[in-house]
Amino acid sequence: MFRVLAVLIAALSLSPAAMAHDRLTILLDWFVNPDHAPLVVAKNAGIFDRHELLVELIAPADPNDPPKLVAAGKADVAISYQPQLHVQVAQGLPLRRIGTLVATPLNSLVVLRDGPIKSVADLKGRKIGYSVGGFEDAILKSMLEQYGLKLSDVTLVNINFALSPSIFAGKVDGTIGAFRNFELNQMDIAGKPGRAFYPEDYGVPLYDELILVAHQDRLEDKRLSRLLDALEEAVALIHNQPEKSRQHFIKGNKSLDDELNRRAWKDTIPRFAHSPRALDSRRYSRFAAYLTEQGLIPEALPVERYAVELR
Repeated sequence: MFRVLAVLIAALSLSPAAMAHDRLTILLDWFVNPDHAPLVVAKNAGIFDRHELLVELIAPADPNDPPKLVAAGKADVAISYQPQLHVQVAQGLPLRRIGTLVATPLNSLVVLRDGPIKSVADLKGRKIGYSVGGFEDAILKSMLEQYGLKLSDVTLVNINFALSPSIFAGKVDGTIGAFRNFELNQMDIAGKPGRAFYPEDYGVPLYDELILVAHQDRLEDKRLSRLLDALEEAVALIHNQPEKSRQHFIKGNKSLDDELNRRAWKDTIPRFAHSPRALDSRRYSRFAAYLTEQGLIPEALPVERYAVELR
């Protein structure tokens, strides 16, 4: 009874226009940060409202859960990563990429700038922290191979998501999986600036960092197309009026107005997909071939098996 009453009260608190909108649940990949700016701006600037969408953004307790929940029909859309999508579809999850949020890699190998590691070749005998096994191992392997090294030449340490703190504490000599728009700024603010080595400079194919995934049986849902139209408008607003957009981004969450988020905001803007729905099939095929070579997936599936461009 109390649950029903709470739902009724919540419904009555909405405007008639909002009540007519279609609800859409989006699971984020992690806590809200500038990587999610188009979503947050679209929500706070009324862009979703213009597209008759009532969008709920939910940060997960476990960043591995969102795609699985969408696959299970528990949410409409999840923010995920292209490399993980290939692996998850190969494992049988009924997912499709429907859009791109961040269209360039953010992943990097980070060490202390003033430390002893000046080149990837200097990693031999060092401890490298990681947060997500599998893909990050493959990236590191590719980078080491450029210098005749193997994964066995380094010691891998699971540090969960404590990337920068693990370097500061001396638990590891470097981390693979640090985001170049976030951890590098975090290290600089802490007075311990970092040096980044970018995987694409060492033979790793370019890929989309953050993508939107939906259940393969729900691709005809018209809400998804309206979502992508709204995101395209939000990205244009961010590029045209970055400071005004940043005010929308921090609205109702002043913790996003600190130095780290201000720096990350500036560094992330150039990386947003201008056309979120656009699909570069060649990029996806090339990366699938790379993952196959690395042994992370058994075969490179046709692109339409895991990524689509909605109309």
